[in-house]
Amino acid sequence: MTDRERFLATMNDQPRDRAPFWYWGAWPQTLERWEREGWDRERFDLNMGADRRLAYGHWWNPNPPFEHRVLEEDEETVLFVNHEGILMRQRKDQPMSSMPQFVRFPVETREDFRRFWAERMQPNLEARIGEGWQERLRAEREQPVPFIVISDRWGGFFGPLRNLVGVERLCTLFYDDPAFVEEMMEANADLTIAIMDQVLDVVDIDAFAFWEDMAYKTGPLLSPEMARRYMLPRYRRVVEFLRGRGVQIIGLDSDGQVDPLIPVWLDAGLNMLYPFEAQAGMDVLAVRRKYGEDLLIWGGVDKRALAQGRAAIDAELERLRPLIEEGGYIPHTDHSLPPDVSFADFCYYMEQMRKVVSGE
Repeated sequence: MTDRERFLATMNDQPRDRAPFWYWGAWPQTLERWEREGWDRERFDLNMGADRRLAYGHWWNPNPPFEHRVLEEDEETVLFVNHEGILMRQRKDQPMSSMPQFVRFPVETREDFRRFWAERMQPNLEARIGEGWQERLRAEREQPVPFIVISDRWGGFFGPLRNLVGVERLCTLFYDDPAFVEEMMEANADLTIAIMDQVLDVVDIDAFAFWEDMAYKTGPLLSPEMARRYMLPRYRRVVEFLRGRGVQIIGLDSDGQVDPLIPVWLDAGLNMLYPFEAQAGMDVLAVRRKYGEDLLIWGGVDKRALAQGRAAIDAELERLRPLIEEGGYIPHTDHSLPPDVSFADFCYYMEQMRKVVSGE
C-alpha cells in the first residue's frame, strides 16, 4: 500500500498491509548531538522507513509577520519582539531548549485586537502560502502520502488567544470580559473557514487539526465547563463546515493532561487527538479503553523511554503493541526528541518500531 492508502485504512478500520508509524522530529540540540555521534545530515534520512505525510502548519501565522526587533541584550539573554508580536526574553546559549520569558503580548485592548486582526489575519493565501499556491497544492496532492492541514499556533480557540493576550490575562478574561473572548474566538473561526474554503476549492485533504496546547502536566488550563460554554460552539461551526466539504478526520493538538477535555471535543465533532504526552499521564491504552474506537489516536510513545536504553524501548513498544495491532492509531513519540536521546538508541527505536508495525 502507499503511505496514504495505509493511513486511510488505519483511520477507517479497514484492512491494511501493516500499521503505519511516523517520525516526529528532534530538537536542534539533539541533532547536534547525533552529528557528533556520527549522523551524516546529507546522507542519512532520519525517517528511516517510517510512513511519510504532508503536514502544513503555518498558514495561520500573522501575515505580514512582525519585524524582529532587539530591545535589550546582555551576555546571557536577549529581549526582542518575535514574528508574532510578542515581546520575549530568551537565553542565548540554548534558545531552542529553554522556555523564554514572555514580557508583553501584542493585544491589551479590544482596539489592539481589531487592529491586529485587520492588519495581519486576513485570508490572503497568495501572501500566506505563496504565489501560485493553487498549482503547488495540486502537485503535492498527487503524492501518495496523507495530506494533513494543522492550523499550528493560530488556528483554535484557546491557544491562539493565549498568543494574543497571554495565559494569565486570557484566563481572567473569561470572567472579566467574556464578550471580548467570544469576539476573538469568532474571528478565528471566520479565518479558519475562509482559509479552508479556498484550500478545499483546490484540493481535498485527508485530515485537519486545530492547535490549542491548553493543558499542563496535571490538568487543563481551562475547566471543561468553560471549554464547553465558549469553545464548543466555535469548534462545531468549523467542524460542520469541514465535514460539509468532505473532511472526515478532524482533530486537535494539545500537550499536557487533557483527559477532562476529551468529552467536550468529542461532543464538538472532533474524532482525532494527538500527541498524548506520556509524562502528563496521557496513556493511549487507557484512552482507547475509556473512549472507544471512535476516537482516533496519534502519538503516545513515551519519548523518555528512548533515553533509557534498549530494554526500556522494547518495553514501551510491547506496551503499545495491542493498540498498534488494533488500528485507529498511529504511533509516534509524544513530542520531538530531546538531547538526552543518543543516535544509537534513536536508530534502535526506529528499527524495532518497523518490526512491531509489521507484526514481527
